[in-house]
Amino acid sequence: MKRILIIEDEEIIAEVQKDYLEAGGFEVEIAASGDIGMKKALEEEYDLIILDLMLPKTDGFEICKRVRQAKNIPILMVTAKKEDIDKIRGLGLGADDYITKPFSVGELVARVKAHLARYERLTTDHRMRHQDEIRVRGIRIDKLARKVFVNEMEVPLTSKEYDLLLFLTLHPNRVFSKDELFEKIWGLDALGDNATVTVYISKLREKIETDPSKPQYIETIWGVGYRFNL
Repeated sequence: MKRILIIEDEEIIAEVQKDYLEAGGFEVEIAASGDIGMKKALEEEYDLIILDLMLPKTDGFEICKRVRQAKNIPILMVTAKKEDIDKIRGLGLGADDYITKPFSVGELVARVKAHLARYERLTTDHRMRHQDEIRVRGIRIDKLARKVFVNEMEVPLTSKEYDLLLFLTLHPNRVFSKDELFEKIWGLDALGDNATVTVYISKLREKIETDPSKPQYIETIWGVGYRFNL
């Protein structure tokens, strides 16, 4: 369960946010002042912080600055002010998003979910890029040896098949068009014959999927392209 810290001095607002977020499946804590909020944010582990700008003791700008220096987690700033300078200053200190009061709690929950999903994708991509070996369910990719194993059985791939599979696994859950894949893997512009991508996707499925007609790894997004599912 994802943990969220709400740093908000208006008790009613904080409690409403907490109720909606908990209904959305999150574990939520509230800090009613800036100094307590900063202490919690720095000393405890949270997946996202909802940070009010105007707080007693320590304001949201200072908290954002201190937290961003120590941790790389999403920070959603909340304020009653509408001036663009506040938005620019908050984002400049490392806030990931900015929402102005009054706002619907539904919008807040939607933004929280979107930022958590984005952060998870980014951290997954970063981790995979810096590993010598990638494991995705039954697939294991040895980047140093350029070898692929499915359920610990080596699967022989051509150079381009390997490059295509590696690229997709390094960008999981993202949809790529045929033109994009053609350009990335074959190094040619999108005016080339992108039917090549379809052929190679089919070959990959035959080698890595249990049932190529019902792929679990490389999914076709009709009318758009392909996506590698974690």
